Amino acid sequence: MKKAIYAIFDVGKTNKKLLLFDEHHHLLDEHQQVYLETVDDDGFPCETLDRLSHWVLDHWQQLRQHPQYQLRGVNFTAYGASFVHLGASGQPVAPLYNYLKPLPERIAEQFYASLGDDAADFAAVSGSPWLGLLNSGLQLYWLKHAKPALYARVHTSLHLPQYLSYLITGEKFSDYTSVGCHTGLWDFTRRDYHAWVRREGLDQKLAPLLQDPVAAVVDGVLVGAGLHDSSAALLPYLSQPTQPFLLVSTGTWAITFNPFNRQPLTPELLRRDCLSYLSPAGHAVPAARLFLGREHDHQVARIADHFHIRPELRTEFYRSQRQAQPADPRAAPFRPWCMYGTGPYPEQPAEAWDLSGFRTAIDAYQHLLRGLVDLLATSIRLVRQAEKTIFVDGGFARNQLFLKVLGEAFPDATIQTLEVPQATALGALLHLEGGLAHKKPELLLT
Repeated sequence: MKKAIYAIFDVGKTNKKLLLFDEHHHLLDEHQQVYLETVDDDGFPCETLDRLSHWVLDHWQQLRQHPQYQLRGVNFTAYGASFVHLGASGQPVAPLYNYLKPLPERIAEQFYASLGDDAADFAAVSGSPWLGLLNSGLQLYWLKHAKPALYARVHTSLHLPQYLSYLITGEKFSDYTSVGCHTGLWDFTRRDYHAWVRREGLDQKLAPLLQDPVAAVVDGVLVGAGLHDSSAALLPYLSQPTQPFLLVSTGTWAITFNPFNRQPLTPELLRRDCLSYLSPAGHAVPAARLFLGREHDHQVARIADHFHIRPELRTEFYRSQRQAQPADPRAAPFRPWCMYGTGPYPEQPAEAWDLSGFRTAIDAYQHLLRGLVDLLATSIRLVRQAEKTIFVDGGFARNQLFLKVLGEAFPDATIQTLEVPQATALGALLHLEGGLAHKKPELLLT
């Protein structure tokens, strides 16, 4: 008898993962793929969309024919600010442009001039501080005005999670989590697309918003509509019977989510890199960002260079550290290099942190962690109210020294990590199980 399984495709910018779960949410297997980027029509690095598409479809076919598994359902998570533009034939007609691609200044000025609103007011209403093409609505605006011939060929623009679902179902949908992740598309006060979206006619390019987690049933397999990865990571924690909490999702960025904070974002919070996400049900989720992982990796490389760490230990020398040393008042204060324009102190200039006063690489790393946690604690407090539990998810959840120092910064709270490490994929599975077709399969299977 075949074992019933669920498959989750978790697509990050660098790592693409396929995770298989049993019916009790136990992780059975994990496959990881790394694709080198290609370049777009302007020569800027971008996703290799054709390889990603083939990778998903190949695994879909293999799982359906697997000798030991019976595939019950599949869902998708992916990074945000990632549009796939389909032509009338249903095939991509443009690159999946990189959200790090610079937005031409004249396009930005034209956009804000067309709004008729103050930029700060727009950021507050849309829950989206100015982030260039990371505001993915601006990608559509840029495409329309900078590449009108290409834009004219676009019939439907799908967010990446929904494109992955479309590959299997052929159904075109949008979902709240992708629309609401710092896109500039959504009016959080009206709970609808912002007026500029319809004024520019962009709504004609966007697929309808799906209310149910299941996009379709394909040969008896439930196929989810997909979710934005950060929003998916929140779902396992919301499923626990717990008091109000914060979730610090760590990786390249540390994003602190507070799903219990109902206060609107102020211009000051937006200036300090706070923004709003949308839950799968369309409710606002305030969050605060910090470029934690990028800064950490940059400074670890500097420490390794300074102390001549052997190549095989350059990214590992600190991992055995579990006990926090007292802060050394004689050491040079930590200064970030990668955070200018972001985080709780966006005006703080990039500076080269002086390592000359440290005796060992471990001393420097201990000081680095305290500096990073000081910044993270400030970011967390921007959206924290009275929550007594702080969950940490992602790569830093495995850094015992980081958890120890973070606990010292919040003596009135409990720092916890979830036992299941793949919270993003698990969130996508839980969301799929909330679909009408999962609860009452006869409604769609007959």
